[in-house]
Amino acid sequence: MSYFAGPIITFLGTTPNIGTTAAAFASACRIAEESGRSVGYLCLNLKSAKVHRFLGVDKPGATLDSLRPELLTGSLQPDKLLRSMHRCRGVPDLHVLFGNIMRDQAEFFTIEEMEHLLTVAEQTFSIVIADVGAYWDNAATLCALRKAHKRIIVTTSALSHFQEDGQRWMKQLSAMYGIAAHDYEAIIIHQPWGKGGFHVKEICKELGVTFLGELALSEPLLSQLDSGTLDEWLLNDERGKAVMKEPSRKLIEQYGLKRQMRMTVQPWYKKLLTHRGGVSS
Repeated sequence: MSYFAGPIITFLGTTPNIGTTAAAFASACRIAEESGRSVGYLCLNLKSAKVHRFLGVDKPGATLDSLRPELLTGSLQPDKLLRSMHRCRGVPDLHVLFGNIMRDQAEFFTIEEMEHLLTVAEQTFSIVIADVGAYWDNAATLCALRKAHKRIIVTTSALSHFQEDGQRWMKQLSAMYGIAAHDYEAIIIHQPWGKGGFHVKEICKELGVTFLGELALSEPLLSQLDSGTLDEWLLNDERGKAVMKEPSRKLIEQYGLKRQMRMTVQPWYKKLLTHRGGVSS
């Protein structure tokens, strides 16, 4: 468990159902796998939580809404948060909080509750990945964006996504909360039916953001979402292992999360240092 506030990275889509959750979860998986650090993935899609389905957990035992009593009273503790999270197969350092199942209760989550959840998550994990919905009409999206150390905007090469939704949501509303366009980095999603006529540089220029990486929603990837085996595919399939690898490597380097190499000290060298006063044992 971490004893310092880990960074929060918030993934926000310009448009619903374009692959934001796939990008966010793959990043969390890659970071946990490559760094060996504890990663907390928070599904904060209050109205369309699906990551539990993507991981093959049709009836999760604990979800975001099951933490409402602790969130309401501001009494959530790291051990309770950990017990409420799913441990992914093959990635023991990745902990997943499944999203709100009670969709009719989405409007009842408050900014104070979301701030409390994110604060506890910061104290619990080396890094927190917050996956939020595309709409800005709820406490989870607003709070996760305000508290984020890094904001990643996920969009596609469709003009209606990066221009229309990007302008109306990200550009217009960010300024109201003190967030500038250059505070975002972009992940560009390429749909399996075509990339469109706009290049990555054109999309980032239109949004006024820097480029972080790309993700192709291939047929194999989409089939894993339907079959609930996303985590297994990301870890075991050669195509899956490449998903979000480069963007995640940049995040690992930026936040100093590289895996630490342990140097084995041979007995003869330890004895030499002891004689020279270097170590005591």
